[in-house]
Amino acid sequence: MWFTVKDGLTYLVGTRCTACRTVCFPPRSGFCPNPHCAGEELVETRLSRRGRVWSYTNSCYPPPPPYEAAEPYVPITVAAVELETERLVVLGQVEGLTAEQLRVGMELELTSSGERWMWRA
Repeated sequence: MWFTVKDGLTYLVGTRCTACRTVCFPPRSGFCPNPHCAGEELVETRLSRRGRVWSYTNSCYPPPPPYEAAEPYVPITVAAVELETERLVVLGQVEGLTAEQLRVGMELELTSSGERWMWRA
């Protein structure tokens, strides 16, 4: 699972190299992705809940198979958000805002509903 909920707050779950502290999202196993590190131990870690919009768009067409879309398909807004602490850029669906309402630099936070996590203002 790429996110967890603790005390009502949603967190993305990534991995951190124990040797060089490089952070990965989505979580992974195996070798550190940092080409300058020979680390082989990646531990699960909770990531920042907040970040700033780096880029955004809307998705006006349903995803191709094997992904499933609701019928009828309702366009969604997606944003690439730079996490506050880790400085990773994570792409995710935005809840309750259209692309016209988003701005680069706008602060968003994580939320979740059932099996999905999303960004919200």
